[in-house]
Amino acid sequence: MIERGFVWIGGALFAAALAFCAYSFLVTWSRSAPAVDFAAVATDLLLFTIFAAHHSVLARERVKRRLAALVSDRLIRSTYVWTASLLLIAVCAMWRPIGGDLFAVDGWRAIAAASVQLIGIGLIAGAVARIDPLELAGIRAAPRTEPLETGGPYRLVRHPVYLGWMLAAFGAGHMTGDRLAFAAVSSLYLLVAIPWEERSLMRAFPDEYEAYKARVRWRVVPFVF
Repeated sequence: MIERGFVWIGGALFAAALAFCAYSFLVTWSRSAPAVDFAAVATDLLLFTIFAAHHSVLARERVKRRLAALVSDRLIRSTYVWTASLLLIAVCAMWRPIGGDLFAVDGWRAIAAASVQLIGIGLIAGAVARIDPLELAGIRAAPRTEPLETGGPYRLVRHPVYLGWMLAAFGAGHMTGDRLAFAAVSSLYLLVAIPWEERSLMRAFPDEYEAYKARVRWRVVPFVF
């Protein structure tokens, strides 16, 4: 009963963190100030670095072994979700306004920008649906014999969630300094994380992932990277 409550509360916290992040990007960070606060840029970069560091720490096999000694296998993913969700909420809540108003489009350009964002959201939704949203949120434990997912958006690039995130973040029709800073630093974090993630997939699916890499050459951006 306690474990069940832990994973479901963690799943709810995961959804709340994503919702708060979306609200911050769409509402809070849409407010522009006349000048850019470079001190705020440094502070916000530090905040996001702390959030990003947890992935590298918890991804290390030594840390996973120690965590497995403290909690059951079912709670390992949920513990990661709890940590990531709380840190993301902290980043958004403690974010210092940067200011600056880069551009704002209207008319057909605004429609084009919204279309880019919707395509990004569609990619994320399609990719997450292939890998089970409840597993992603730490509610459902992944089966030990889970196959490598290569269908749907994964036929386009190897990391379609990352591509979708970048399209949704950089596709904003009104780009403020805060939105650009968050889009840039979060996308950089995703790009830096790719080698670690792919090494993990190679360990889990040595033959399948090698064949998948041969079929799908591009990591995130088709014909570019």
